[in-house]
Amino acid sequence: MKFRNREEAGQILTPLLTRYAGGSDVIVLALPRGGVPVGFEVARSLGVPLDVYLVRKLGVPGQEELAMGAIATGGVVVINDAVTDSLGIPRSEIDRVAAEEGAELTRRERLYRGSSSAPELRDQTVILIDDGLATGATMRAAVQSVKVQRPQRIVVAVPTGAAETCARIAQEVDEVVCASTPEPFYAVGLWYEDFSQTTDAEVRELLARIANEGRR
Repeated sequence: MKFRNREEAGQILTPLLTRYAGGSDVIVLALPRGGVPVGFEVARSLGVPLDVYLVRKLGVPGQEELAMGAIATGGVVVINDAVTDSLGIPRSEIDRVAAEEGAELTRRERLYRGSSSAPELRDQTVILIDDGLATGATMRAAVQSVKVQRPQRIVVAVPTGAAETCARIAQEVDEVVCASTPEPFYAVGLWYEDFSQTTDAEVRELLARIANEGRR
């Protein structure tokens, strides 16, 4: 299955999550930036709140598109040992990249939230959404960070993902919902006709739109 864009992907993902519609204890947390347009469609259709959960990929130096791990809100760092060991990346280099990405994570959190605090997740059903799962490092960092806050249930939902990654993450959460698991997978962007980068301005606009709709 190939999606026209992230908006369509969210619309196709939503019917797989209808059992959570209108839940007073349900919140959608989208991973910026690409997960936000997907999460917006899901949260609006389900009638539940939308917020962002900040996670940054730790790219291999010189091969930044290759993830060697990720960092999430709360300082949780997940390392892909298979990548770092095979490439012989020293801990000092991992720490350097993590510090740089941590600074960007803090910048974006201030940009998206302003003075607003992060949502309370204790005893909530948290639906974590991204535009896809390749290695899963980013989502695993989000999951581990969310677990610390003791939600009632964690659901990972994506329009597309590598089957083995979805299966691996399913062992760490209560439920994984993946609309499509094409083989061979290769990369998330291959399964979108339009995979242009979501901007900070678009993230802020979508968060403002759903907040305003919720006040009506």
